[in-house]
Amino acid sequence: MTQHSEQQTVWLTQEAHDKLQAELEDLKGPKRQEVIERIAAARDEGDLKENGGYHAAREEQGRLEGRILQLEDMLRRAEVGETPANDGVVEPGMVVTYKFVGDDDDDEAETFLLGAREIEDGGDLKVYSPQSPMGQAINGATKGDTVSYEAPNGKTLEVVVLDAVPYTG
Repeated sequence: MTQHSEQQTVWLTQEAHDKLQAELEDLKGPKRQEVIERIAAARDEGDLKENGGYHAAREEQGRLEGRILQLEDMLRRAEVGETPANDGVVEPGMVVTYKFVGDDDDDEAETFLLGAREIEDGGDLKVYSPQSPMGQAINGATKGDTVSYEAPNGKTLEVVVLDAVPYTG
């Protein structure tokens, strides 16, 4: 983890925070114990060099420990349930409607929540991280502002903010 990311506040709804907290407790308890038991059982089988079960369990342990660290970091930096003011300023916790500049089709406006991706619940509302290229560029903008940012493909894109309202969950 870089020092920069440790300082970034992660905006979460109370529901998302509770869900992540429950996942963390599950990973640190039953899931971790299950993986440890599988490693021990595979180790008891003998030669570890050609023991696929042992290597698979160790890989799973690495993924599990990585997710635990990610969740602990995110929950440590979380700002929970603090709905931003309805002042039209784009910030974490706001639902933002935008349109790409130069897009002549009026139906092409898109909406997303500026917040942690873990808030995404499979619904229609996309979630963009404040650390994403668009999230960084649009953070602090207000209705009517046009901002540009460099997309991951290296292309510079411009968007106009059409609206920004607090997320109500």
